[in-house]
Amino acid sequence: RMVEEAERYKDEDEKQRRKVTARNQLEAYIFQLKQAVQDCGDKLSSEDKGTVERECETALEWLDNNSLAEKEEFEDRRKELTRICSPIMSKLYIDGNRCGGGAAGGMPGGCGRQAGGFGSSRGPTIEEVD
Repeated sequence: RMVEEAERYKDEDEKQRRKVTARNQLEAYIFQLKQAVQDCGDKLSSEDKGTVERECETALEWLDNNSLAEKEEFEDRRKELTRICSPIMSKLYIDGNRCGGGAAGGMPGGCGRQAGGFGSSRGPTIEEVD
């Protein structure tokens, strides 16, 4: 009986872990987008910048209002955000990452670090410290 309970809880725990991972990936992606627009938004048209900012705010509101959503819902929301924002954000990296050279108040290549995060399926790495 205890083994059955352990297996049942193991499955539930794994399902919950996948759900939390999907939520964290969506949230991290939203903040990556917001940071890139903040750092390099002057390279975008005001319409494109507004679109990304608006989509990020909408996605954050959705996260706040749907904390019990399933893994698939978080993944679908991220795919939709990627579909809308990736074409806009790719403009920042055309012509040899033109936003990186002398970003105001930033380091050279300041917003280039976000480029790798767009469209990737990996979330942030968390290390436990004793």
